[in-house]
Amino acid sequence: MKIISYNVNGIRAAISKGFIEWLQQANPDIICLQEIKAMEDQIPLQDFETAGYPYHYWFPAQKKGYSGVAVLSKIKPNKVVFGTGIDYMDFEGRNLRLDFDDFSVMSLYLPSGTNIERLDHKFKFMDEFHEYITELKKEVPNLIIGGDYNICHQAIDIHDPIRNANVSGFLPNERKWLGELMDSGFIDSFRHFNKDPHQYSWWSYRAGARGNNKGWRLDYLLVSKPMEHRLKRAVILSEAKHSDHCPVMVEID
Repeated sequence: MKIISYNVNGIRAAISKGFIEWLQQANPDIICLQEIKAMEDQIPLQDFETAGYPYHYWFPAQKKGYSGVAVLSKIKPNKVVFGTGIDYMDFEGRNLRLDFDDFSVMSLYLPSGTNIERLDHKFKFMDEFHEYITELKKEVPNLIIGGDYNICHQAIDIHDPIRNANVSGFLPNERKWLGELMDSGFIDSFRHFNKDPHQYSWWSYRAGARGNNKGWRLDYLLVSKPMEHRLKRAVILSEAKHSDHCPVMVEID
């Protein structure tokens, strides 16, 4: 089974760049999307059904053209949970979960810390989200959280760790939080298989960053430890260019 996570930076823009054709070729069983930036009535839903995804769930932000997550699936879920029940997270459309027979998949879009106010918001979100996940795992032990975490975990995950040491996305407290989330019972599926440097999932649009591979690894598929024996492969699909991010994929039994 192939599961992909992809921050599309606007689903309509991604579609105009060939996203649906790419989706059919990549052919995941489940794909988690972040930053859809559209209301459901602005999205060509029939095109996704024609592409082989009869089960598609969209959770946009209340603010138009902002944030929002989705999950598309070939498999019918047993349950769909929109949001966390934490109002300020849910207003921004940042979390959507599908429960299947023996595992669950969540699409997550963590805030970025673009200024002091947003950084405070990000840390509040991170703390309360971790508490939410700690409780959720008691009910849903086999959980895959795919998403844009807006954090590089280690120096290997960013092209210039020295110059970016005080930049949001690589702050010590952000990295510590992500490490603690992993240590609480999750596997970084990509690093489980690949320890090589220069592997990124986001590049600035400025100064030819993508062409020069000056990137950040912000996108993860975290897999609950009870599922470790089911992990088969995890890769970054850097050839997909519908966004300033690229997709990440995990294969499980």
